[in-house]
Amino acid sequence: MKVLKLSAQGLPQSWISLEQAVIHYAAEEVRWEMGHEVAVFHGGHNALTGRQSIITVSSIIGTKGVPNINPFELKPGLTNSKLFARDRNICAYCGEQFEDAALTREHIIPFAQHGVDTWMNVVTACRPCNHHKSHRTPEQAHMPLLYTPYVPSLWEDFILRNRRILADQMEFLMAHVPKSSRLVA
Repeated sequence: MKVLKLSAQGLPQSWISLEQAVIHYAAEEVRWEMGHEVAVFHGGHNALTGRQSIITVSSIIGTKGVPNINPFELKPGLTNSKLFARDRNICAYCGEQFEDAALTREHIIPFAQHGVDTWMNVVTACRPCNHHKSHRTPEQAHMPLLYTPYVPSLWEDFILRNRRILADQMEFLMAHVPKSSRLVA
């Protein structure tokens, strides 16, 4: 299970482990919290009071400090798993939905024609369609794209990188996803 760590301003920073979240709580770096309680950690007993320390971890935490980078300038890393999730495991040429193992990263403008490996030049394709298109563009292969590629937003990227998102975390992230996103049902 991962905790969604946000900046104090509410911008996604990272998915962290429960143990990393406890460190933020113990260091008094948690400014605010949202979502459900996901774990309770019991520590030692205070020698003077005899009270046991208890840290309750929420599924979403906002931590102190201002990020030293502008998150809106970040380009999400391109991986096959995030690409397939962005495209909902649907082949951009035949429109069928497949399991990850039957899919490929398909370059719209192929490397052979000076295409690049970027979000805007790749789509999900099944192996037969990718093989049939080969080193041609969709126009050259007479295989029109059924949808257009796009660069996921910061919010979409956080959804795409974690397969085990809790309901309250998903609700928080989806509230910030652009209405045009393919992740919106």
